[in-house]
Amino acid sequence: MVDRRSLGGWLGGPGSAYGASGDDDAPGARLGRPASGPGSVAGLAPRLAAFGVDTVMCALVAWGFWRDTAWTTVVFGIEVLVLTAFLGASAGQAVRGLAVVRLDGRPAGLPRAALRTLLLLLLVPALIWDRDGRGLHDRAAGTVLVHAR
Repeated sequence: MVDRRSLGGWLGGPGSAYGASGDDDAPGARLGRPASGPGSVAGLAPRLAAFGVDTVMCALVAWGFWRDTAWTTVVFGIEVLVLTAFLGASAGQAVRGLAVVRLDGRPAGLPRAALRTLLLLLLVPALIWDRDGRGLHDRAAGTVLVHAR
């Protein structure tokens, strides 16, 4: 359930999503995730890099098949859905060493990957995150983007 406390990271303004008082305030600490290393919640820079790789790759595929980049979003949605559901990460996430997992660490699976991808395509949920570093799309799907290595 989403309540005021769980959304405090983005309601509180800049700097409140990631506390600075130690490991207990590290993104994912409340989820039992380590502060750094494998299994830790991925930060903004690796997420943006993965998104950039996926976007460029999907635009190239769209251009290659249709000679038009208007299909990029469709290709992106299919790529993210299929690769996340069956391999645990999109191509860009895999390149950056990231993985989408359930809160218990198991693979996301098809239903969670489908919900996460649908909300990701809306973009707004991905741009709003809580103090654990999870976007609203991850919260709704019960997943978290972590460092795989």
